[in-house]
Amino acid sequence: LELVQSRGIPPEDIIYSGVCKQVSQIKYAAKNGIDLLICDNEAELRKIARSHPNAKLLLQVSSETSYQDEMSMAFGCSLKDCRHLLESAKELGVQVVGVSTYDDDVYIHAISDARCVFDMGEDIGFNMKILDIGGVCSNMLFQIKNAVMAMVELYFPPSSGVSLIAEPGSYFVSSAFTLAVNIISRENSLPLSTDDPSPNDEPAFKYYLSEGVYGPFAGKLAETLITAPSVHKITTLDAPVFCSTLWGPSGDDMDQIVEHCLLPELNVGDWLLFTNAGAYSLGQPVCTEPHDSLTPPVFYVICSREFEMQGNGVTQETTLKNLIPYFLNSCQTAAAFSVPA
Repeated sequence: LELVQSRGIPPEDIIYSGVCKQVSQIKYAAKNGIDLLICDNEAELRKIARSHPNAKLLLQVSSETSYQDEMSMAFGCSLKDCRHLLESAKELGVQVVGVSTYDDDVYIHAISDARCVFDMGEDIGFNMKILDIGGVCSNMLFQIKNAVMAMVELYFPPSSGVSLIAEPGSYFVSSAFTLAVNIISRENSLPLSTDDPSPNDEPAFKYYLSEGVYGPFAGKLAETLITAPSVHKITTLDAPVFCSTLWGPSGDDMDQIVEHCLLPELNVGDWLLFTNAGAYSLGQPVCTEPHDSLTPPVFYVICSREFEMQGNGVTQETTLKNLIPYFLNSCQTAAAFSVPA
């Protein structure tokens, strides 16, 4: 919260989204005028009522489509528990102003559930006016935006006066970075002399990489999908590919980056590139043991044509928006990728 405020963000534009907050953190929010908080359980509700009675709550709802989904929910209250929480908030004198949902896989279901919660809240006497739809499935933002907006317009038309909040932060930062890792070891599951591609789905090669889930791939621990990498060396189009698994350097059973992917045969020292690596990957390593992982160095890359334009005084702020279509193909072909020695 201090970091966000130090960037000049007014408190009324801040949503304190953690559903498990310390009392000291709630008091800090109250002292600094940060009133929008997210809540999903009665214990949290009572803490907020004691420490921040002027808070305006968004009820975080998780949309389960089966009994198994309900039992596996980590955050968010189920639809059937919402009325009890709303009634408890009313008794405690805490104001509920809307709903927050973060269910990337069931957005359509989540928006209809949010409408039900809005109706419950309005029946109890709350002024429900904010719908926070979270990250909007950031990795598929444009593919699903039409479906999401159609549901929003159906259940929350402009005449309802509801404010819609989306948080596609990871969408914007993911594509800004490409992660380069090198192979530090490998194991063979096939005879070394074979020239045939893998005959089945069993991994043919097991590669150990210089980074793992205790570093830039920490998102894998939160079940974030890690896509297959590209190979940073020249290969022929007809080169055979083999089933492969990718592991981090720790030797831990949890340190598996990609379970199965098809790659040409690679050697120690070869580099792999993971695109869309800008979200949740540049912070301090989760753990520096047992291999003393350090944060990877960052290299800024720009295509030569755009670099020349900026050198001649053509800035991104003034004309680059008009030049993006022109530069798109040239940037893809002219840009070079730098990796540490």
